[in-house]
Amino acid sequence: MTTIVDRNHRAPDREPPDREPLHREPPDREPLHREPLAYFAAALRGVAQVGLQPGLPTGALVLAALWAAGWEVGLPATLGTLVSTAAAYAFGVDRGSVALGLQGYSGCLTGIALVGSLGNRPATYLLAAVGCVLCTVLTAALTALLAPCGLTALTAPFCLVTGVLLAAVPAPAPAPGRMPSGAATGLTAADLWHAFFANVAQVFLVDSWYVGLIVLVGLACADARVVLAAALGSAVGTATAWALGAPAGQVAAGLHGYDAVLVGIALGAVLLPATPWNAGYALFGAAVSTVLAAALTALLAPLGGRPLTWPFVLTTWALLAAVPRLPRLRAAPG
Repeated sequence: MTTIVDRNHRAPDREPPDREPLHREPPDREPLHREPLAYFAAALRGVAQVGLQPGLPTGALVLAALWAAGWEVGLPATLGTLVSTAAAYAFGVDRGSVALGLQGYSGCLTGIALVGSLGNRPATYLLAAVGCVLCTVLTAALTALLAPCGLTALTAPFCLVTGVLLAAVPAPAPAPGRMPSGAATGLTAADLWHAFFANVAQVFLVDSWYVGLIVLVGLACADARVVLAAALGSAVGTATAWALGAPAGQVAAGLHGYDAVLVGIALGAVLLPATPWNAGYALFGAAVSTVLAAALTALLAPLGGRPLTWPFVLTTWALLAAVPRLPRLRAAPG
């Protein structure tokens, strides 16, 4: 450990024996085994942070929803979050950030995406573990790069890591969130209610309406404004996809609305204060993200790529960056 020196380059006096030694590890670098409960709580919050919420009840319900979708979803989600959180501890990332789950959510999504695309094999889990560690590193890098702009990494680490790894490794199984067949554009009442919940479930790359319902209950445990923003984002995403002429099967499966759910939560309940103009701005962003998702899907399809949550990330970054130049809108304090 490097010796501490003062401005005059003089080493400090030797410590009296009754004082705490200077070489004691700071609280944010204490070994993980000393606080296992805090580690698991941070991981559980990491699951909740996919929906931009830090609450333990939200994390517990979201994790329960993922296991309800099947162990093929619940296991990689759990392990991915645990690995990313453990990597953050190992790298000595700010303990407050870790405790809030901000180091685990990209690992959660990366685990689901890689295992869902490449299959339940030991090699896939090993690759996913490496990807989850990379998510922690990229989260730190993007946080440093975006801080001067007042922006956060959001799910960009997940998008970067998963996109690169899926491009590098041939997929033996269909990717999660695959497009259903059928070109019909008329939406039935059954399509509409299924899309409403499936939009929320597809945030986690799952096509199950009941998963979306459980996640919404978890968001309601966080705050009424949060679940309202998610619900309105889902509705706007469905309406925009219908207006664009998206096939009914894809809309009902939630493939055109999950970015709108995330944008609704981010701009409508988390990153901007509650004002009428900000609320309208959030709904506008939800519609924009749906259009961008359709465009990116068409652009990446010939290359075998997937938009993942890039529409949410890019839309949120662009609209947040514009807020200081739009006087009708109000930025978050601080």
